[in-house]
Amino acid sequence: MHDGGILLTFAGGLAGALVLGYLAHRLKLSPIVGYLLAGVLVGPFTPGFVANRAVAEQFAEIGVILLLFGVGLRFHLRELVAVWRVALPGAVVQCTASTFLLAVLVRPLGWSWTSGLILGMGVSVASTVVMALVLADRHDLHATIGHIAIGWTVVEDLLTVALLLLLPILFGPGGAEHDPGPALALAGLKVLALVAVVVVLGKWVIPWALERIAKTHVRELFTLGVLVLAVGIAVGSAELFGVSIALGAFLAGLAVGRSEFAARAAGDAVPMRDAFAVLFFVSVGMLFDPRSLVQAPLLTAAVLAVVVVGKPLIAVGTVRLLGVPLATAVPVGAAFSQVGEFSFILGTVARQLGLLDDAGWNALVATSLVSISLNPALYRWARGLTPSAPALAPVSTGERRPLEPNRSILVGYGPVGRVVHRLLVDRGAAVTVVELNLDVVRALKADGVNALYGDVLRPGTLEEAGIATAGNLVLSADVEDAAEIIRQARALNPELRVFARCTHLRDAPGLKRAGANVVAAGEAEIGVALVEAMTAGELADGAALADQRDAVRARLYGPGAPERPARGRV
Repeated sequence: MHDGGILLTFAGGLAGALVLGYLAHRLKLSPIVGYLLAGVLVGPFTPGFVANRAVAEQFAEIGVILLLFGVGLRFHLRELVAVWRVALPGAVVQCTASTFLLAVLVRPLGWSWTSGLILGMGVSVASTVVMALVLADRHDLHATIGHIAIGWTVVEDLLTVALLLLLPILFGPGGAEHDPGPALALAGLKVLALVAVVVVLGKWVIPWALERIAKTHVRELFTLGVLVLAVGIAVGSAELFGVSIALGAFLAGLAVGRSEFAARAAGDAVPMRDAFAVLFFVSVGMLFDPRSLVQAPLLTAAVLAVVVVGKPLIAVGTVRLLGVPLATAVPVGAAFSQVGEFSFILGTVARQLGLLDDAGWNALVATSLVSISLNPALYRWARGLTPSAPALAPVSTGERRPLEPNRSILVGYGPVGRVVHRLLVDRGAAVTVVELNLDVVRALKADGVNALYGDVLRPGTLEEAGIATAGNLVLSADVEDAAEIIRQARALNPELRVFARCTHLRDAPGLKRAGANVVAAGEAEIGVALVEAMTAGELADGAALADQRDAVRARLYGPGAPERPARGRV
């Protein structure tokens, strides 16, 4: 069947990824395996529907941009500096050793030293996309393991950029006559210039622009602003400074992450990121020719052995020599047991220069497909060997961090929110306020209040606020889709006590079904207040007044009426 257009490629790729990703999950495999197989099915080397590879690759680029933008948002510069002494020498040693190891292994197969070294360079670079997803799945992305691994890949990106500039100079027409020094110096100056530009943007321009967009209170405009920043800086970095799009997106995330808009920007990017990141794996699967496994099995086996065994062992040994504990070194090494997007970029340039033949390209793609499929399982296995590594324990394993009963998350800081906040603080509770009004958040922070600017409807905002260990969640405003917020909060923290507010009585049962412990409906509470005012002179006893309130609430709310709280509970 002929190549599909944009819509057919988008629909076919997502549908195949959905079905096969679901089946992979049911088989206790990573959904990434399903996404890759979906790419094989819609690729040109299998019968049936053939998606447009060029279109799929463009969609995949958007996924790479959004994913690395999200990584940069949560990756603070101080964390990068903190691991630099490990990331810089580690990346250089691992890339060099892996490159020479593969060149030695393919030499008996008839490969020249030049081609072997080029192929080795291609497989020495790990996929930041895959690494970020696997680390996030185990809640290690923002722990020591993740800081080292992502910092390491940043160095690899810089090395790859230098290599991409160097290859045409050395092996292009008249390459031997050119001195590579000036080109490398120019590349270094471009990277430094890019970093300087991003620092200026992150300190002054981006906060200024996002503040004005946020004050419009139009949610779509803020989402659009985040998308423009992520894609614009990434593409601009590639076009103007000659670096990779992925590195530009990561730097864009670092710039936005320095501002007070980081949490909201992360929440807005997540839905788009997840959809397009799936298409990255589909596009990788489309490159795989299954016949290559039969045509050059020894070459494929050698490349796969270096990626799955050689690279992790080299990384573990290097990290240990740099003084990092074994409990951290082993997972870091396992995270590098794959290859991805930069390997294909390097491989493409090498093919154009005649340095890599079809057999080498197919071995590279086959290794990418197999290693990406195995990487989640390998990382899980390595992580199980070293449970003492410093990280956030994943909720899915049943290991939870201790609950903090005295800590509350308060959504909204209007008149009701202010009263609730004062009462909680007076009782000694630690409160984090989540508010969408930027001026309110700034005023709260100036007063020393722990406040987060973000949209509670967006994924990730509650996690940023610390919902996993909070004892209470208070929805003090009549929030749109409050039931879905409660369900998400319950999924992250089943022991959470949820207090919700709504305007109409008809909404209260739905909030209770979603998991709210207490629901206060404006209509009902007005009725309680009116009855109490009308009978103020008749009931002087406090117990009688409380009984009357309970009776009125029971008639208005029905079986789901709020219970009188026990003394001493927040």
